Amino acid sequence: MKVVLQRVIRASVSIGGTRVSQIEAGYCLLVGFTHSDTPGVTEWMAEKIAGLRVCSDAEGKMNLALAEVGGAVLVVSQFTLYGDASKGRRPSFIEAARAEVAVPLYEGFCAQLRARGLPVATGEFGAMMQVEILNDGPVTLILERSA
Repeated sequence: MKVVLQRVIRASVSIGGTRVSQIEAGYCLLVGFTHSDTPGVTEWMAEKIAGLRVCSDAEGKMNLALAEVGGAVLVVSQFTLYGDASKGRRPSFIEAARAEVAVPLYEGFCAQLRARGLPVATGEFGAMMQVEILNDGPVTLILERSA
């Protein structure tokens, strides 16, 4: 499982010109899965993200977890995180999990974030989405976990 976490002032997802989801301050998570990922991997990732202290305190230092600042999460499926562009000019997506594996992991991951008290908005799995992100900082982390 790979996650690109961006701390945001706001973020939204539109499909076909219609905004379907949005958050104010929080994290935008671009999330990809591979074939060997399991619910245990998503559980670990949800716990890691909920506990990360990358939100600013009163002194402007990254000292607070998302829940401590009342932030939300926008989770966007992103199979292209498993794209391999090391050969040729067209990326291979062989390592990206197929929908029958990825959808339950994606839905489970969102549920695990909610179970930790985080408000969660989502994109639409498999849709052509336009993601608007206003970075805060900018703060961007790449998180990865495998089974």
